Amino acid sequence: MTRLKHEGAGRKLMLVDDLPPEDLAMLQGLYSRSAESVETHFDRVAKGGSSRFMENYVAGYNHKSIADCGTTTLFIEGVSLLAAKAIQDWPLYSGQETSTRYIDMAKQPMIDPVDSPESLTIQRRWLQFYTESRAEVERHVQAQHPQREGESDKAYAGAVKARTFDILRGFLPAGITTQLSWHTNLRQAGDHLNGLCRHPSAEIQAIGLELRALLTHAYPDSGLAKNLPSVSGVKADRDAERDAWDARVTAETTYVTALPGPSGTFFDFNFLRLSRSERALLADRPRGCVLPHFMTMVGAARILSFLDFGSFRDLQRHRNGVCQMPLLTMAHGFESWYLEQLPLGLHPRVHGLLENQARMIAALPCDEVARQYYMPLGQRVAVDAYYALPALVYILEMRSAKTVHPTLRKLILSIADAFRAELDRPVALHIDTDVDDWTVRRGLQTIEVRGAQGPISPCAGQAGPTGLDPDAAPVNARGRAILSKDMPVGCTHNPNERCEACTEAVRVDQDDTGQKPSTLSSLISGGRDDGQRNHDDGDAP
Repeated sequence: MTRLKHEGAGRKLMLVDDLPPEDLAMLQGLYSRSAESVETHFDRVAKGGSSRFMENYVAGYNHKSIADCGTTTLFIEGVSLLAAKAIQDWPLYSGQETSTRYIDMAKQPMIDPVDSPESLTIQRRWLQFYTESRAEVERHVQAQHPQREGESDKAYAGAVKARTFDILRGFLPAGITTQLSWHTNLRQAGDHLNGLCRHPSAEIQAIGLELRALLTHAYPDSGLAKNLPSVSGVKADRDAERDAWDARVTAETTYVTALPGPSGTFFDFNFLRLSRSERALLADRPRGCVLPHFMTMVGAARILSFLDFGSFRDLQRHRNGVCQMPLLTMAHGFESWYLEQLPLGLHPRVHGLLENQARMIAALPCDEVARQYYMPLGQRVAVDAYYALPALVYILEMRSAKTVHPTLRKLILSIADAFRAELDRPVALHIDTDVDDWTVRRGLQTIEVRGAQGPISPCAGQAGPTGLDPDAAPVNARGRAILSKDMPVGCTHNPNERCEACTEAVRVDQDDTGQKPSTLSSLISGGRDDGQRNHDDGDAP
């Protein structure tokens, strides 16, 4: 919790993060009606809180821009991959999810909406193949990609493990559970939950209602329980016509089932909308620079294609555009890449598995929405996406790297080829076109805490992104948990000591680094007191 202030040259700069979301929203809302410094309002908030202000202006008059100013974070666990995608299917979503490309999912529970012996058998058979094939697939990966001179044992072993998960994740059922975070402002939470609470999936609808109840309990004066109109200023009361229209939109547009035309990438660019100097920026842009947002007016590309659902999940994470959620069915076949990566000895078994599973899935007594929970992630889905020029260029460069899943990378390279053929003028495009998609860098994409001995990874039997339990750890002077790398859940040992269960402690609070700047001015000037500029040590995974 922090309050910092910097004053100089007639300016006053303040950082405030020690107040609840509704109080912070109120303080910002007061700027629109008062020219006084926010410091004059701190006491008012402390004495009376924000309850009446938020109730009047947000819940009462639906001034939604005020609710934009209060943010919160939700941690959501034990939900299906399908539910995670529904939560993330929002233009302003921010958060993280457990990765099937790095985490062993074998012990994760599953969501089984049919709840019959047959439906359980289907999901267990996918998991059985995923688990029993892992050692053989890992040996095959090593044979196909032997360690090269100069590659460290640690990086190579990590890359082999990651590629093994890349292959076997195609056989995970979509009903397997995951965990994710959602950092959101109160307005976006309310608007998105209006759709989730009407979702055709019973699981997702229940999650939406539970999240709304949770947020309403925490922030009772922000109108989250009132199903406010999405348009600011519209009277905040129940409207049957509006509710019916919202329900219709959800029912008719939640899923894409088929492509609206022939597959391909279609461009609508007009570079004459830019000045000569602006067009020159396109031609000499260095690697790592993002095109300015105004270049969105040049035009956009619409992509109609097919992609396995596992890799679709990666593409859908790009928010700056439209990437409609597909209905996961058997209609478009199973992605052949997953089969081609298996050792020949597994081919008879996997072909028999796919045929038998398809018959059993088709026979389940449920609708197509519930049937998704039994489909494997390797099943292909319809992709209907739309990206303006800056977003398209960003995606082409970001998703052409060798660390990207090969099935998505193949699609991205095909789009890049079509993009280059379409252009009538030079546009710098920094992509990796090497047909060899193997890279040992995958083994280096771990989350490491500086000072830790190795990456943070799950404990034995744990399927989460870490094996850390803050509730079981001691806390420092500011109330933050002191976490040990790989501390088993429930461990009661002092993390500042070594024992058989706990490795060396890593304090994850900046107060414990011993390198705090002595003044706020030293931070603003961009350096530490010793004159050394703070910088990143490497690329983020």
